[in-house]
Amino acid sequence: MPHVLMLVLLALTLFSATQSVYAIDRVAVIAQTRHETALQCTGFSPYVGNLNPDFGAPPSQELINELMDKLIAETPFRCIMTYGVLNGLEYVFAAAEARHIKVIAIIWIDKDLAVNSQSIASGIEVAKAFPDTIIKLSCGSEVRTRHGNALDSEITRCIDGLREAGVTQPITTIDTWWEWCNRHTPCQPTLFGTQVDWVGTNIFPWWENKFSGVYPCTPAKKAADFHIARMDKLRRTYPGKAVAMTEFGWPSGPKNTTEINNHTKQHCGVPSKKNQQLVIRETFKKLAKKQWTGVVFEAFAETWKPDIEGDAGSFWGICEGKPPYGCPKNLLN
Repeated sequence: MPHVLMLVLLALTLFSATQSVYAIDRVAVIAQTRHETALQCTGFSPYVGNLNPDFGAPPSQELINELMDKLIAETPFRCIMTYGVLNGLEYVFAAAEARHIKVIAIIWIDKDLAVNSQSIASGIEVAKAFPDTIIKLSCGSEVRTRHGNALDSEITRCIDGLREAGVTQPITTIDTWWEWCNRHTPCQPTLFGTQVDWVGTNIFPWWENKFSGVYPCTPAKKAADFHIARMDKLRRTYPGKAVAMTEFGWPSGPKNTTEINNHTKQHCGVPSKKNQQLVIRETFKKLAKKQWTGVVFEAFAETWKPDIEGDAGSFWGICEGKPPYGCPKNLLN
């Protein structure tokens, strides 16, 4: 019996030591994330042309290589954010590594719990396989925006799964600034504030111009200031955590249209290539002064998006048209 007791005590001691080392590692990750170099990134989804993420064939490796080569050749971006780790998207990380592109990887979380389990397992696999390429991880993107609090436990399951697997990259769950404010004014922290290493937030005055009664009119020339103001609010709400703007942007079309606010009927969302480039350029300029990371949405226009976003859905890409696509020159100058 004494021998059994000694073994139990030894096991508890080793477990405690392991947990202490792990806790120290997490503190180091958070500290490193807080003081990291600011990045200029773009959202990368290879569902271009007739491809659709909800059905049909997945993007081929050939297509992913083609899109990344175009990104390297014609844009300043050497950092991308990806949207999933299944159905052929797991190849993105090898392609990025071969081109020295850094990646913020989203593990997609939705209503199908079995698929979520597959995504978490694949996320762990690629995070460990590409530790120098994948620099940040997110358990889901806008899960609360789509589903309210119904899938909070799935987000937590993903975060816990990554932690238990010993993944070293800093972890978040990406959502809109309003969700990170817990749908509250003044801004209040969510339950995820204590679970994540960093805060990833999507900020789109374009959609505020349609749906918001609080911020119903932010024209393109004021979008950059709107972005920074929301970032400031979140940094005050989550002191000690790095806050990155994981999506921002402005559609380049359709021509001769405006977005009408549901509440005030104002016409403040005017799509155009000029406005799109103004928003991107001025936002990155202000982010650079603050040394904050930003991800412009998105690299390549996706023609399936109008089904869920309306006519402007296929005009978010900075690179448009058909293969080999056209990207604007001197985008950030």
